[in-house]
Amino acid sequence: MARARREVDGILLLDKPRGPSSTQILGRVKYLLQAKKAGHTGALDPRATGLLPLCFGQATKVSGWLLDADKHYIAEAQLGVETDSADLDGAVIREAPVPAVEPEQLRVLERRFSGAQEQVPPMVSALKHDGKRLYELARRGVEVERPPRPVQIHALSIEVISPERLRIDVRCSKGTYVRSLVADIGHALGCGAAVDSLRRIGHGPFEAAAMVTMEQVEAAFEAGGAAAIEAMLQAPETALGHWPSVSLNAQASAAMRHGHAAGAEAIESQTPGAEGAPAEAETGWPLVRVYDAEGGFLAVGSREPDGRVRPRRLFVAAS
Repeated sequence: MARARREVDGILLLDKPRGPSSTQILGRVKYLLQAKKAGHTGALDPRATGLLPLCFGQATKVSGWLLDADKHYIAEAQLGVETDSADLDGAVIREAPVPAVEPEQLRVLERRFSGAQEQVPPMVSALKHDGKRLYELARRGVEVERPPRPVQIHALSIEVISPERLRIDVRCSKGTYVRSLVADIGHALGCGAAVDSLRRIGHGPFEAAAMVTMEQVEAAFEAGGAAAIEAMLQAPETALGHWPSVSLNAQASAAMRHGHAAGAEAIESQTPGAEGAPAEAETGWPLVRVYDAEGGFLAVGSREPDGRVRPRRLFVAAS
């Protein structure tokens, strides 16, 4: 008999291993937890490793903001080779001698590829063309035109780790393809480059130090069942930790549980957010974390010009 699905809320910061897909990893953890609802927040390729936030239950409501969050990657690139996928899993399309790479060349490339960029997505990406994923078309040997997309490279460091290998540390916006960045760097050096290893070490407010491995998850399940894995979960609001927050009085908390806005007079305390906290696209009003009178996370709200807080996404069921 199948085990009953459970209400599980929280975020698991998983250190994805090399090999399986993000969807396969999510499916395994969801099965162990027997969670009713789950999703990940931006896939890592099978070759890639590192920080993969898995959202369960109420935490799936923050997944959109995590998808939009900045990322931090460490990549190692092989010089002297170009492939059709921009990594070493692809078919080689060109090889070239590797010139001596001088530090000043790398400083120039760091400046060139920092800031606002136009980037062509690789054919093995998950973007869609006429309803088909690009990687599905690539597997059939089909290549289509891909329009460049705007991305932002916040910080970039490139260093030589051997005569034919580079280490690339990049902090970037959503939608950035590190494989495309590596290919562009290789093209600029005149010899080509392809990703050998790629590791995500930062995702929005989350850092690699908080990750758990699949081995730890499996061991926890063996020792204590689903409850032991549940103890590893982060609260949903940790994904929004850099946002401003407000705490409401008891009356306003009860009203907001039913979708009603809270006036400025109902706010008992508030904290400022970090630089770069988001605003609503439609109104431009700042988004805030809303807590109830007992300190429980209640909602994502928008702060109107008159101080009123309007709920945009509730994290508790109305009662």
